[in-house]
Amino acid sequence: MKYCSLCGQPVEWKIPEGDTLPRHVCIACRTVHYRNPVIVAGCVPERDGRILLCRRAIEPRSGFWTVPAGFLENGETLEAGAARETLEEAMARVDIGRLFAIANVVHARQVHIMFTARLLDEAYGAGHETLEAAMFDEDRIPWAEIAFPSVIFALRRYFEDRESGAQRLHLTAVERPASG
Repeated sequence: MKYCSLCGQPVEWKIPEGDTLPRHVCIACRTVHYRNPVIVAGCVPERDGRILLCRRAIEPRSGFWTVPAGFLENGETLEAGAARETLEEAMARVDIGRLFAIANVVHARQVHIMFTARLLDEAYGAGHETLEAAMFDEDRIPWAEIAFPSVIFALRRYFEDRESGAQRLHLTAVERPASG
């Protein structure tokens, strides 16, 4: 950030009075501009034991598979965001279930929050951010082609809970991918 979004004057990177972390602070109006993590809301949609996945048509990780998920909008609950993303990405309607996985993706300044979900009918398809959508049995999940570590974490915990009958809340921190 170079300029204040309120008055247009330059900002400086400093620790504001009474704070403990450096922030962008306007040199004119003294507005402190916070950059906080964004929330990604998603779900693992299931019907008849199979899971709905989407092949991404956008970066990052275009061409790789994921569960329906995306950035939470202002004025939206986590559950509503997960359902909206499923409709947008997979053209599918879901009944959002319980919260079961949270992944702190610190290097990307994101928190990924995943719910269980039940597909309300058999209709699904590829939304504008999706190359294709498909249903997968657990033993057919394309693990080597899953887009994000947070999705691998969520799917593995989902299947573990389904197998054991448990209803746990799983928490992880996703490390920055190795470069190269």
